[in-house]
Amino acid sequence: LSRLTRDQMLPIANERGNNPDDPHKRDPLDFVLWQAQAPDEPAWDSPWGFGRPGWHIECTAMAVHYLGDTIDVHSGGADLVFPHHESEIAQAESGTAQQPFVRFWLHTAMVRHKGEKMSKSLGNLVMVRDLLEDWSPDGLRLYLASHHYRQAWSYDRKELEQAEQLAQKLQTAVTATGRHGELLLMDSSPAREAFVKAMDDDLDTPLALTVLERLADEILDAAQTGRGVRAAQGALREMGQVFGLRLGDKGSQESVVAGWNRYLKGFVSEE
Repeated sequence: LSRLTRDQMLPIANERGNNPDDPHKRDPLDFVLWQAQAPDEPAWDSPWGFGRPGWHIECTAMAVHYLGDTIDVHSGGADLVFPHHESEIAQAESGTAQQPFVRFWLHTAMVRHKGEKMSKSLGNLVMVRDLLEDWSPDGLRLYLASHHYRQAWSYDRKELEQAEQLAQKLQTAVTATGRHGELLLMDSSPAREAFVKAMDDDLDTPLALTVLERLADEILDAAQTGRGVRAAQGALREMGQVFGLRLGDKGSQESVVAGWNRYLKGFVSEE
């Protein structure tokens, strides 16, 4: 899975908990299936004494038990490709004699903050509950979706502001009313086709969001000239639901406006 050579594997494994000098190993790259109990650690009885499952076998056992010998999609952080996911494959395919263990792997790139990987161990996490004090839920969803899942990115408040602006635009578009009724219908089929094509291309969410924004702009323009926009608004809602957006919902509209007002108030006070 990792396409690493053996010489490349060993130093990476050693950085991530491997002990190449363990006398019980036949090979320096062998990994632990059952971890002997250490002081103050939870443990269970087994034919090999008290202990707990090794890191890799935990996930393989759960996947096979609940999903079967071969599963369709397995995701995780890009830093888990080796040794974790590589070891999962080795265990599952050896234990079940079925190949492949996973048909499609989706590895998510790292998020960085102030020059370092955002992680619990470093204590540099940015929590959703804190962000919701200044930004709407839809703004956060759009912010996350504006980055492709395989591309590393860094937390940026300016990008959050842009996402909040987009949330406000989408909400405005989906609630806009044509001035002269439904005389000339707006055609939203090209937008739907472009959206599906983007999502089918390895979940190209940034491109899909540009499709949503372009459709919102077209709806607003069409509403101003009295064209029928109801069908296009329905398409915008439907595509927005792919990202969990609550477009057209009264609570969502109030959330977007309140979040934007909180941001502007903070900006003015800082100035």
